[in-house]
Parts: sequence; structure tokens; C-alpha cells
Amino acid sequence: MSKGVLLVNLGSPKSTDPKDVKKYLGEFLMDERVIDVPYAARALLVKGIILNTRPKQSAKAYSKIWWEEGSPLIVLTERLQKKVQAHTELPVEIAMRYGTPSIKEGLQKLHDQGVDDVMLLPLYPQFAMATTETILVLAEELRATHFPTMKITDVPAFYRKDDYIKVLSESIGEHLKELDYEHLLFSYHGVPERHIRKSDVTKLHCKIDGSCCSAASKAHEFCYRHQCYETTRKVGQYLNLEPGTFSTSFQSRLGFDPWLQPYTDRTIERMGKEGFKKMAIVTPAFVSDCLETLEEIAMEGEEIFHEAGGKEFTTIPCLNDRDDWAAVIAGWIAAWEEAKVEVV
Repeated sequence: MSKGVLLVNLGSPKSTDPKDVKKYLGEFLMDERVIDVPYAARALLVKGIILNTRPKQSAKAYSKIWWEEGSPLIVLTERLQKKVQAHTELPVEIAMRYGTPSIKEGLQKLHDQGVDDVMLLPLYPQFAMATTETILVLAEELRATHFPTMKITDVPAFYRKDDYIKVLSESIGEHLKELDYEHLLFSYHGVPERHIRKSDVTKLHCKIDGSCCSAASKAHEFCYRHQCYETTRKVGQYLNLEPGTFSTSFQSRLGFDPWLQPYTDRTIERMGKEGFKKMAIVTPAFVSDCLETLEEIAMEGEEIFHEAGGKEFTTIPCLNDRDDWAAVIAGWIAAWEEAKVEVV
């Protein structure tokens, strides 16, 4: 079989034009694994309310972070792809779950190069319904419908892999060496609490009570909350961070249902009000900087901190297209190419 690789990221609007943003948001928010309510209720919420109010606001936010080359997330993923490609003779393509290039387009490009055995890597360190799962489900649907002879091997959540933790920790450490900071906040993208319970394969373990994530369980294989806290713990351990100098929070909630807490915006505000003057923040749920890191955290987060009395607010970049990160991915590809599937 001829092998190839597909790197899959979240996606982005085609431009900052409200029409393009509306199209993107429609595709994103109508995903049943993003807003997991019955279709009628989802359509009413998304098409009846959100898409009539949010596109202009989101377009303004995107315009603040848009690069001359285009969407930062797309550009950074393309740069990463080129660096990974330099390490391997296997064809490496990229795709986005929403927007373009689509997963179907990515698989088609590989198919056109004679590939019938694909290593699919969702660029999310932690598993979640609204990220990893929706990619895997769509990829399988596309394979069955359009590429029935193609084999797809997906790379599971890599949040605890030593080589990933090493490159993430060293990336963070390089910035911390240059900072005089009082607290490091690990901010992960939020999800509704019900997503955690739905992903619990045991149907009993996940109570989100402050202790279940630290108690051994099969549920952890698909528990986003556990995997976020474990990422923080492992990085803290690798960097020898002092207890109390770092913590975990969750950003970007939508609607009125309970989402994972503590909330990032309220945590930043609280720290400012409690007298913290210098803080740093890192976003390990993302490997590529995007709207949620460049605007929501780096801009809105800093404004919240300053208004609450804080002085210095530093956002540490995602891994993006770091050479060592590209080399880690290339190592996973090499292991898979040699049929050592368990390595990835």
C-alpha cells in the first residue's frame, strides 16, 4: 500500500468579510458534535439567532488578527506542513474540519498521488467531541463514500506523549526565562460539562467533582478535562514549576449551560483584583495560534487584566511551525511508516 499523511486543523473563514465569516460559522456551529442538541433546536439557535447577530462581530475580531498572507491558523498550518514534508518522502497534505481545504479535498489530493493508506493526525493534543471526534467521524464517512479502498489510521490524543510534552515545555520555558512573572495560567478551550459525561465510556466515572480526573479510570482515554489537567501537570513537572505558581482554566464558552470551570476571563480578572501585577498565559489546547489565542486571550485577556489592576500580561505562542514540533510529527510518521502503530 502507498502511504501518505493528512494533518487536520480546525479551520477558518476564507476572509474577514462578514459573508465569509457567516458561512464558516454556519458550518462550524451546525456540527452536531459542537452544539449537541436536536437538529431543530440547533437550527433555531444557529440560523435563527447566532448567524443573524454574530458574523459582523466575529468579522471585526478576525480583522484584528488577520495576516497579509491570510488566516493565521491556515498560514501556520501550511508552514508546519512544509517543515514536516522536509523530513519525510511520504506525501503530507493539510485539511480543515471547517472551511477550506476540506478533509475531502485533502483525502482527494492524497488519492490523486496514489495514496491508499493514510495516517490522519488531528492537530489537537486532547480528545474532545467537538474537535477530534468530529474529524474522525467525518473522515470515515468520506472514506466510505468516496474512497472505499483507502485505509485510514488516526493518531490518538497525544497530550501525554513524552516528545510532545518535551517540545511544549521547552517552548514555554524559553519564554518564561525572559519573563518576570508571578503566575502562569494554562488556558484550554472550554466545552460544555455534558460533553465530558457523554464521552465517559464507563458512564459512571466523570462527575466533574474535582477528584474524578485524578482517579485512575478508562474514562480518561476520552476525557477532555482530565487530559487538560494532565497536560498542565506534566508541563509543570518538566519545568519544575513551583506549586501555586501555575493553574488551569477554560475559555470560550457559549450559551447558558454549565461549561468547564474555572473560566479564563474570570480567572484573569480575579488575579488582577487580588493584586497580581505580572502574569503569563499559554493555550495548550491549540497547536496553532488562531482567533482564540491572538484575539480572545492576547487582546481581550490583556484588557481584562489591566482593567482589574494588573500591569504585565504576556501570551506565550502556540507551537505553530517550530522546527522541533515539526520533527516530533515527522518522528510519529516514521514510526507509523515502519508499521509500529503503537508508537503513534
